[in-house]
Amino acid sequence: MLMVGSACSSAQAAPVAAPAQQAFGSVADVAERSRPAVAFISVRTSPAGGAFGVQPAGGVGSGAIIDASGFIVTNNHVVEGGQQISVVLPDGRTYDAKLIGRDPSSDLAVIKIEPPQGEQLPVLKFGDSSRLRVGEWVVAIGNALGLAGGPTVTSGVVSALGRDVPEPNGAVLENVVQTDAAINPGNSGGPLLNMAGEIIGINTLGAGTAASGYQAQGINFAISTTTAVPIVDDLIRNGRVVRAFLGVASTTMTSAIAAQIGIPHRPGVIITNVGPRTPAAQAGVQQGDIVVRFGDQAVERDAHLRQGILSRKPGDDVTIRVVRQGQERDLRVKLGERPPTT
Repeated sequence: MLMVGSACSSAQAAPVAAPAQQAFGSVADVAERSRPAVAFISVRTSPAGGAFGVQPAGGVGSGAIIDASGFIVTNNHVVEGGQQISVVLPDGRTYDAKLIGRDPSSDLAVIKIEPPQGEQLPVLKFGDSSRLRVGEWVVAIGNALGLAGGPTVTSGVVSALGRDVPEPNGAVLENVVQTDAAINPGNSGGPLLNMAGEIIGINTLGAGTAASGYQAQGINFAISTTTAVPIVDDLIRNGRVVRAFLGVASTTMTSAIAAQIGIPHRPGVIITNVGPRTPAAQAGVQQGDIVVRFGDQAVERDAHLRQGILSRKPGDDVTIRVVRQGQERDLRVKLGERPPTT
């Protein structure tokens, strides 16, 4: 397992989906077009002053302007606990920002600045991370190490897709984009861009050390737009994320599990618990059922079931195909709303 660290920089410590557009000719072209819309975010998490002239605590990170009215997407861990949020653009314009909403589960947040009437803001568009290919060139832009002089540009390739990685706070980020484009403290919340200058990820983590103790090299992660776009939309619309809820605990079916319970192995997800009075319970899902299809999607791993639920809204009707005592059956479930996390 890799130990990963956020790409957010502490102010108190040493710096430690739109259709694809035509690609620009070079990394320099992407940087020239995109860099003006990458914001420096400074967050104060405690009041100024105090005994013995103690400096207020806080940190810095990055964000991408995604709307001309001033909406900026960043990481939750950049703004979490912020009492005051300031934004500086590469051209020197400075704004106070307000928090629109944040989602700890996905490590995403949206803040907003209010440009004076008639003032134009540079904007980046979301692209479709589901169209990425391993080996494709990408560009990361962010305020690495909080250095003066504007955002840093790094480039690399998509190293892998669909990774699930743990954050330092214990949350697991699902379906992230892995890249060897350097992501350093201060890059958190900045965009990972394709060669059309579209956001295809929100930079969030750099890998530290493997379980063996060896230092990781060139392994960095960004939240895919497949995950980010609906969450950002929810945060702008509702100030929080409204997630669908099934009400089960589950795990990927393996040969060892099949042998233990004495059934033939087949790909799927076995239900280990059904919460009382949950949508699953009301639909007749039982402990020991093997889920093999959720809606029109085959389910072979636990992540498939989780992603299927995340792709839906509360109130959606979904057909779940389960195997029970060797027989397939379809169950119709009306998804509920998952209780919010703090």
